[in-house]
Amino acid sequence: MAEAPEKKDAPPSGDAPPQRPRIGAPSLWLLIIMGLVVLFLYLVRDGAQRDEIDFSFFNEQLSKKNVKSVVAMGTGGLRLVGKFKDPPLKPADKLEKGQSVEDAIKYREEFAVNLPQWADGKKVQEDILASGAAFRAEEVTDGTAMYMFVYLFVTILLFAGLWMMWRRTRDQFMGGGFLSSFGRSPAKRYEASKKRVTFKDVAGLETVKADLQEIVDFLKSPEKFHRLGGRIPKGVLLNGPPGTGKTLLARAIAGEAGVPFFSISGSEFIQMFVGVGASRVRDLFKTAKDAAPSILFIDEIDAVGRVRGAGLGGGHDEREQTLNQILSEMDGFSPNESVIVVAATNRPDVLDPALLRPGRFDRHITVDRPNRKGREAILKVHTRDVPLADDVDLDRLAAGTVGLTGADLANLVNEAALWATRQGKDRVDMEDFEDARDKVLMGPKREEILGEQEKRMTAYHESGHALLAWVLPGVDAVHKVTIIPRGRALGVTQLLPEEDRLNISERDLHARLAFILGGRAAEKIVFDELSAGAENDLQQATKIARRMVTHWGMSERIGPVAYRTSEEHPFLGKEFHEQREFSEHTAQVIDEEVARILRTASDRALETLGQHRDELDKLSAALEEQEEINEADMERLLGPSASNLARRNGKPHKKPGEKAVDAADVSSLPASS
Repeated sequence: MAEAPEKKDAPPSGDAPPQRPRIGAPSLWLLIIMGLVVLFLYLVRDGAQRDEIDFSFFNEQLSKKNVKSVVAMGTGGLRLVGKFKDPPLKPADKLEKGQSVEDAIKYREEFAVNLPQWADGKKVQEDILASGAAFRAEEVTDGTAMYMFVYLFVTILLFAGLWMMWRRTRDQFMGGGFLSSFGRSPAKRYEASKKRVTFKDVAGLETVKADLQEIVDFLKSPEKFHRLGGRIPKGVLLNGPPGTGKTLLARAIAGEAGVPFFSISGSEFIQMFVGVGASRVRDLFKTAKDAAPSILFIDEIDAVGRVRGAGLGGGHDEREQTLNQILSEMDGFSPNESVIVVAATNRPDVLDPALLRPGRFDRHITVDRPNRKGREAILKVHTRDVPLADDVDLDRLAAGTVGLTGADLANLVNEAALWATRQGKDRVDMEDFEDARDKVLMGPKREEILGEQEKRMTAYHESGHALLAWVLPGVDAVHKVTIIPRGRALGVTQLLPEEDRLNISERDLHARLAFILGGRAAEKIVFDELSAGAENDLQQATKIARRMVTHWGMSERIGPVAYRTSEEHPFLGKEFHEQREFSEHTAQVIDEEVARILRTASDRALETLGQHRDELDKLSAALEEQEEINEADMERLLGPSASNLARRNGKPHKKPGEKAVDAADVSSLPASS
């Protein structure tokens, strides 16, 4: 449909006369500057329209009767201003550099000459009159007053401008003016129509999305909940490991509800001036209330919401003042204000209890690592724009990426696409995903070339890990063994759990300790010496053994007692004054039990590898020759693994009555170096 042409000269509607445009502050300053420029040009224009000549040249022109008129300026007539009848040429000594006599230029019509001190004024006047030139004398007024007026006018004008600027910013230090950035909130606003994210873009978190769907329903139709006396949750705290999609979920809530979304990081509140953070909090909540219904998202809230009274700053530091203001604002909403605060953190243990109570953060939602089904859904989302080959099996890839978060899976897909591009492929195949998974889990390949002895020792070290994982029940399945230097390790034994495990038994922990110490045991059996390559193995084994004793009660000598061992962080201010919860004798017993568990695991590794010495040599030779072997290669060399045999025979993985702990408390060991 065509639009009607716009009428440019249409009269204003109604009987009101048209208003005259007002001169704004920038236009006023421009007019003042232009006036000063005109005044300056007027003061200097006289000197730019005449030439200065010597007294001798002036007398010469008088003798030639080439002077038309002369005016004596000032008291005593020491300066003469006049006009030539015919402007003469400049003398040779007055020519510019490189200018010939033929190219000589003329003086201007007007000239000025200063009389020397020895000149007789009366005689000069007689010579002028004798040459037939007109002569008169003028008294020049003193220009000092005008110059003083100009200087004072400019100074007063500048002070007036500064005073006006100060008045405008005096009451706007926290709300406007050129200093407004200190007190204003730096939160970014995302409109519902721009960069919209919905729950369809969030995969693998079905339970979490179901909990958040009620928030969306309240923002869409709050009257449905008000009917039965329900009130809006004031805050939702999303906690979980990094990369699990907490920020994406907050964006999805805003996208589903179609309301304004304000995003800010907790560190953006903290400034060097005390009180600025609290001012930013006030401005942020005021903006969110004005745009209600809306969502206010604070990412990494632990940067500002840590326990108060901690550290050396006391109660007057900037962080605590900012936290106090957040607590006050969140508890100050009226029941009809539809503003929901969504915060994200991966450190809920360090947050202030007043921030976590109902009435501020009513709901705490854990966003954990996705399971196998969730990982497959996440891979489907991230491969929507990636051309995949026919051999790509996302279900098998999801099964082999246990423990990876959504961010890790996105990085894996990107690495596979980059690797396929470098290989000149048109599609990303399964081999590219395997290479990308190895890079993500084990690190990139290094260019170092191992020497013959070092390569042989590394091959036996990794063969010890792999063989124990192959023959001991309770250890995760071996996926790949390599002696190609990757990351910070000379060799890597990569394990992949066959299923998502949320619990682990004491028997499996002892088997895992034997596996971790298998590389060291292989070096002792074959070379009768130890190397520094087992440093990381000892660190991981010691950490697990100490938690078995102090946290999980897996020591008969210690008993079912939990002992806190420096779990608090110094920046919380707790470790400085809290006493240890056990005696020195108990600490000695704990150390003895940890050493006993590790020695038992080491002896088990030595005994098991000694019983399978032929398999150890065979595996090491194959690894030294090929530098990398997978699960299929090991099955051809050694036969089926213990876990495969147990699965085929249908034996339970855990004995009845055996102790078990949460698998999330155990250090993740996808690979051993």
